[in-house]
Amino acid sequence: MHTWIDMANFTPWSALIGGIMIGLAASILIVGIGKIMGMSGILKSSLVSLPRFSWQLMFVIGMAITTWVYSLLVGFPELEMGQPLWKIIVAGLLVGFGTRLGSGCTSGHGICGISRLSGRSITATVLFLFSGIVTATLFAMV
Repeated sequence: MHTWIDMANFTPWSALIGGIMIGLAASILIVGIGKIMGMSGILKSSLVSLPRFSWQLMFVIGMAITTWVYSLLVGFPELEMGQPLWKIIVAGLLVGFGTRLGSGCTSGHGICGISRLSGRSITATVLFLFSGIVTATLFAMV
């Protein structure tokens, strides 16, 4: 029987803790300064605001530092590239295009927008999932 969950690598406790931390960060951002934690918008704003420092730039720097500290404490698993490099590049470009087309990414729409019951975000997230399934199916055929 096929299962959608990779039980050998399933880590419910770390997933729960990670989800709580993402929710807490999103809550602090919206309650604290009234901003949505949409990563594509934050990344774009951090690059546009250079050379001055903005909260968006500090957010991106904080994510990089957190990743670095995590790698020192826990380490990272060895990466396996299951696809050729050209597919990975095309997939990244499609994600970028979809993010612009959908006026945001899964963090902005899927996490913050759905929790605010935004119809636009619910629609965008459903379309993200549908497009991802179709794209993955088509890529598997190539």
